[in-house]
Amino acid sequence: MESPDVLDRPRQPWRLTRRGERRLDVGLVVLLLLPAPLYLFSDPLVGLVVVPLQALPLLWRRTHAGWAFAGVALASALQVPLVGTPIHTQVAFPVAVYSAARFAPARTGFVALGVGLVAAAVASLDWITGFDGDVSARTFLPYFLTVSAFVVTGWALGTLGRTRRAYVEALVERGERIRRDAEQQVALAASAERARIAREMHDVVAHGLTVMVVQADGARYAAAQDPAVATDTLARIAATGREALTDMRQLLGLLRAEESSGRSPLPGLDDLPGLLAAAGTGGDEDAVHLDVDLVGLDQPVPTAAGLTAYRVVQEALTNVHKHAGPGVRVRVSVHVAEAIRVEVVDDGRGAAAPDGGGHGLLGMRERVDVHGGTLETGPRPDGGFGVRATIPL
Repeated sequence: MESPDVLDRPRQPWRLTRRGERRLDVGLVVLLLLPAPLYLFSDPLVGLVVVPLQALPLLWRRTHAGWAFAGVALASALQVPLVGTPIHTQVAFPVAVYSAARFAPARTGFVALGVGLVAAAVASLDWITGFDGDVSARTFLPYFLTVSAFVVTGWALGTLGRTRRAYVEALVERGERIRRDAEQQVALAASAERARIAREMHDVVAHGLTVMVVQADGARYAAAQDPAVATDTLARIAATGREALTDMRQLLGLLRAEESSGRSPLPGLDDLPGLLAAAGTGGDEDAVHLDVDLVGLDQPVPTAAGLTAYRVVQEALTNVHKHAGPGVRVRVSVHVAEAIRVEVVDDGRGAAAPDGGGHGLLGMRERVDVHGGTLETGPRPDGGFGVRATIPL
């Protein structure tokens, strides 16, 4: 017994296969040729020549519809001087007209219709004369209208089939185009997501490792003089490493939809104090000295905007650790009002670094551009390097 899904599914229209179409055409021709021996007693020329010539072209009515119609039409014209009465293979003519309209271009179908109407007139005159009838409008019209009805019906059915086939092919092509466009959109979305995850990964790894290296250097220098400071610094290194690992797990979780419910939220403005506390710690005089000015962090902001501000500060501090040199002073200012304004400036040697170089600054600019904000980076006139970002809310 069929399942409910199978029963509810709409049934597809029944169609002949290519082998079935070929068998149908061969069967039609054979059916038309079977009565041919009956003509051998009355008119052998009709049974041996006319009947086969009118029937055999139908074998190619699908693949060469125009030529098949031409063959049937010529054989029907040959019948006029030989036979003055209808024969059974006359049905091949409307079939050939149908095939020309169905399987050939529209122009061929119109030519077949015109030839068919002329042939209907000629056949009507021939048959009326063959039956020793009086040719007049009263006797001509019934013959002509009857034969023309077969011709026009064959042409109309063929044209309808050709139009329907073109419509179905257009729908199939449109569906295929929509499918390709959808696949392209999915690929572009996946590429954008991979780029976003790569930027997040760069920020997490670069900042975490940079801070850990700075703190490890400070702990090494402080270990000889004050082991307690070294112990505290090592604890901060471990905390920074755990935080970086947590962020990395969050990012990797983006690639696993089944684990999405278990992810912690990405960092935002509320996490800035912890970030600054970790960045400003060290065990020697070469540590970074921070001047922090945070205003309005308790205001509600969009998650994406808060994450962008956090990453801008994080990347700016990473660049300070990498390029500013030892013992620099950094001013970090984050003000939240109608927009998030971020400023990170230092007095180190970062002025020698080229403006806009590296993936970090490019990632910051891309993040800020997404929100329609502005980002200014570059050396300061009085020395050092500055990063200023405005993220509209």
